[in-house]
Amino acid sequence: MLRISDLTYRIAGRTLFHRASVTVSAGRKVGLVGPNGAGKSTLLRLVTGDLAPDEGEIDIPGRWRIATVAQHAPDGPDSLIDTVLAADTERTRLLAAADADADPDRLGEIHARLIDIDAHAAPARAAQILAGLGFDDAAQKRPCSSYSGGFRMRVALAATLFLEPDLLLLDEPTNHLDLEAAIWLESWLARYPHTVVLVSHDRGLLNRAVDGIVHLDAGRLKTYGGGYDRFEKTRALERAHLTAQAAKQDAQRKHLQAFVDRFRYKASKATQAQSRIKMLEKMEPIQLLPADRTVAFDFPSPGPLPPPLITLDDVAVGYGSAPVLRKLTLRLDPDDRIALLGANGNGKSTLAKLLSGRLAPSDGRMTTPPKLTVGYFAQHQTEELDPSRTALAETAAWMPDATDQHCRDHLGRFGFSKTKAETPIGSLSGGEKARLLFALITRLAPHVLILDEPTNHLDIDSRKALVAAINAYRGAVVLISHDQSLVELTADRLWLVADGTCRTYQGDMAQYRKLLFEQRRSERGAAGRAAGPAGDEAAAPADKKAQRQAAAALRSRLAPLKKRVAETERAIERLTDRKARLEQRLAVPEIYGGPTEQVTALQKELSSVLKDLDAAEAAWLSAQDAYETAQIGQMAG
Repeated sequence: MLRISDLTYRIAGRTLFHRASVTVSAGRKVGLVGPNGAGKSTLLRLVTGDLAPDEGEIDIPGRWRIATVAQHAPDGPDSLIDTVLAADTERTRLLAAADADADPDRLGEIHARLIDIDAHAAPARAAQILAGLGFDDAAQKRPCSSYSGGFRMRVALAATLFLEPDLLLLDEPTNHLDLEAAIWLESWLARYPHTVVLVSHDRGLLNRAVDGIVHLDAGRLKTYGGGYDRFEKTRALERAHLTAQAAKQDAQRKHLQAFVDRFRYKASKATQAQSRIKMLEKMEPIQLLPADRTVAFDFPSPGPLPPPLITLDDVAVGYGSAPVLRKLTLRLDPDDRIALLGANGNGKSTLAKLLSGRLAPSDGRMTTPPKLTVGYFAQHQTEELDPSRTALAETAAWMPDATDQHCRDHLGRFGFSKTKAETPIGSLSGGEKARLLFALITRLAPHVLILDEPTNHLDIDSRKALVAAINAYRGAVVLISHDQSLVELTADRLWLVADGTCRTYQGDMAQYRKLLFEQRRSERGAAGRAAGPAGDEAAAPADKKAQRQAAAALRSRLAPLKKRVAETERAIERLTDRKARLEQRLAVPEIYGGPTEQVTALQKELSSVLKDLDAAEAAWLSAQDAYETAQIGQMAG
């Protein structure tokens, strides 16, 4: 297990961790969350040994392999598949030794070790990971140097996943992924059999891929069971309980102080007064949890325009003479909230640029009202801001006719105080630069907002604020995002960009995830059939009796596994019901005005139920994995 004990670490005179402790058991997957700047990435570097703590200990089993994604994207002439395979240095070294060593005994040892590490299956496993992250067979054979930095960071992620370390440390792994690759990564992490510490602001990923949350706040670490939604609910219950206890303590303090003030100098009551003074001195103030941070997002409302805002009739669009998308017949109305689905490279950003007016149709007709204004957000635009300018100066350059106060007021809609408005852009955080870009693209109160991956540098609080702002905005929104929660909470229509065109997708995100899983299962099956030995179809049919016997034996093996899956599912249902009832009782404010023992007993019972639920979910995962493995064995047989 990973054990952090009494960790203290300071940087530039600031204490990031003060006697922080946490334990992550082997095989657990936890999300590490906390405010931006709290030290999440620093903690990962402390775990890897890149940084040394000032005090305390970090204990990791000596046999464990640790891996994290390289900060620099791989480059050079090697293909993507070779780059990923090279990450396993032991396999690379053994293969080189097998080619160079002529000693039969040594060759035997080398090949035995290659068998132990399953080296023969490595190319297929590497290809499967790259495919999940969006690289088809042809793309995997291209050199790394032919890809942009974002795509090469995907290769770095693939290389880390390929290693299958005992402790996997991931810091915002979805930032360079599209929605489809993020969904694949989510399912991969959920099945991963080893320990994972995941830093992410992606709420969906933190709900579906981890079984616990480690919260970093004020230099301390605290563990919560379940995903992010459960963490938020538990945190809210803690806050309500502490607030009620603090109010009760404050009332008691006032009562004692009133007695002291009244009888302090009265001889007959002096002893009782002194007793109450001592009681007041011994009272430890109850530390309240800090209130949730509020982030400002307020998109100005556009003036009215009659629908449709944008109409595409049989449009083709691309770069130069080669169209990327054809036969586009689409319509955008003022109240539309549309998310674009489709793998990277299919043309989502091309369609966004067409709708924003940055690309003109090469064929067909695009119709817009003369007064239409469009706000276009693309993540790379934050890199184009002048780092030497202040946020206020940049806003003034984009709004030359506006007064200084008007510029300040507009920045204020996006959480920029006077100090932040006068801070050089180079000194702003990634999230603050993103909020500045939101302010700049909405300066004209656009009728359409086109948002291409707007959340990469936004923390969870900022993403919640963005959801609220999009839902309150009175214009149309076209969204491209790998953040499934953002899509699910804001989009009411889905467009699928695939096969060189774009069409309406009739399902919801749950159905789209299911579609992707089915497609990948079908692709894996096709790949397995293609890799099978030639001539199987010409082989003589197997003995019918032997087949029936084998099938009966397999059913016999599957039956207890299937039963175990059903039993664990029922246990999870029972525990989930108990948890809901306890949380409902603890959510009633009146309970905190009653006996403290009752609240404490309920809290202990809830804690016990959460532990039992974690254990039941782990048992279900184990049972489900065993059952699916047996089924795969059946298909392979």
